[in-house]
Amino acid sequence: MEPVGAAKPIECQITGMDATTTLETVSSLEQNCVTEEKVDKPSDCKIPKTESGDCENKAETPSEVIEVKVVYNKNKYNVNAPSNTTIADFKKQLQGLVGVPVSMQKLMYKGLLQDNQTLISSGITKGAKIMLVGSTLNDVLAVSYVTKQDVAEAEKAASTKEPLSKQKIHRKVLDKGIPDDVMPGIKSKNESLPPVPLSGMLNKHSGKVRLTFKLEADQLWLSTKERTEKLPMGSIKNIVSEPIEGHEEYHVMGLQLGPTEASRYWIYWVPAQYIEAIKNAVLGQWQLF
Repeated sequence: MEPVGAAKPIECQITGMDATTTLETVSSLEQNCVTEEKVDKPSDCKIPKTESGDCENKAETPSEVIEVKVVYNKNKYNVNAPSNTTIADFKKQLQGLVGVPVSMQKLMYKGLLQDNQTLISSGITKGAKIMLVGSTLNDVLAVSYVTKQDVAEAEKAASTKEPLSKQKIHRKVLDKGIPDDVMPGIKSKNESLPPVPLSGMLNKHSGKVRLTFKLEADQLWLSTKERTEKLPMGSIKNIVSEPIEGHEEYHVMGLQLGPTEASRYWIYWVPAQYIEAIKNAVLGQWQLF
């Protein structure tokens, strides 16, 4: 029989301790038991579980589909896409819609959009208006449009091996003389591309032509009074050129934009010192001068 007032054994299993622990350690043992009980007690669920779990499934849900407006050539298109779609993938979607190749697209929304961004990270929400800048392949080929007569004259000249500057198809432009605002030409010398566009040259219609080399974008911008075509370097199949007889400091140069020679876009009065640099930049054969 236990004496009245004697301390009762603490019914708590603690490694290395007797069940008849003295009164002096009761307080600390109770604290330890409470602590151990709290550790063993399952905590509130804050981590997402599977569908079979008791807690609410907080796993990432599918991205919201948003509708945006894409403006291209004064036309508006309603386009649906998940908000986490990358700009690169969004361009692929637009290619099938408007026919502009991905490599020739520039998307604008509060500035130029980068391929590695997503719609949501760019701040694009439902109803946002995105501007598309670019040219279709048909637009590019239209730049080099030639008539049947042009083709016949070119084939005739090719068969006779007549110099470009002597061929009838080119004489129509060359006989008008050197343009007043063309850049100075230097024969028998190669120079790197200047920091400014090449300007003052003429096309087959005697219209002014300016060439801007956007090497960081791998593009050649071909500008006339009417429009600017942003040509990917890879779309230019070949470049031919010859000095103009009597004015060897300038060349006749043809950019082949299609599969055949008939798709050449002719440019007249190109400064001779830049011919090799143009070919190297466009065709990918880099050379230091």
